[in-house]
Amino acid sequence: MPRPSKQSPERGDARTRLLEAAQHSIRAKGFAATSVDDLCRLAEVTKGAFFHQFGSKEALGVAAAEYWESGTTAFFEAAPYHLPDDPLDRVLAYVAFRKSIIEGEFAEFTCLVGTLVQEVHAASPAIRDACGRSIFGHAATLESDIRAAMEARGIRGEWTAESLARHTQAVIQGAFILAKAGNDPGLARESLDHLDRYIRHLFGQPREEKTP
Repeated sequence: MPRPSKQSPERGDARTRLLEAAQHSIRAKGFAATSVDDLCRLAEVTKGAFFHQFGSKEALGVAAAEYWESGTTAFFEAAPYHLPDDPLDRVLAYVAFRKSIIEGEFAEFTCLVGTLVQEVHAASPAIRDACGRSIFGHAATLESDIRAAMEARGIRGEWTAESLARHTQAVIQGAFILAKAGNDPGLARESLDHLDRYIRHLFGQPREEKTP
């Protein structure tokens, strides 16, 4: 999506522009390396406007995590993986959807709150907690489908819908780290394929593998 021009009314107010700039810059180079000057330049606002809106860089970090949560919640609510009738198919469709959106530059497909919490979890409890609300909140959106799939198939085990939902996020966040370490988004997609196989194994529905 092209960024609205400076003269466009769709470009948003100063707060929105700063939050959009934070989302891009933090995912591209991290929270510590993102300066207030960087954000003001990207958002085309003054430092006075920044401190009027947020008061501190840490407050910007908390607001950025909350802004990310709001935007991604709407994005995933509208995604097509909710369409299948069978709850297990919806869970697998979720994994496939997450794989399908791993494309472009790292800053375009990696997770803001995952990036933030890895960097500042010890230094900023406020940002850590905001990131935690986003990650665990998103995981919770998968629980009802996982639980329904377990009930429909009589699945019982030492795991729960809640723990499997959290594990999906562990794999996805880890996949982003591997992709960055290897400078290869394909490594993230490979991890999502393994997540698909794992979920199918739990539900006794092995995946049909293509012959090399």
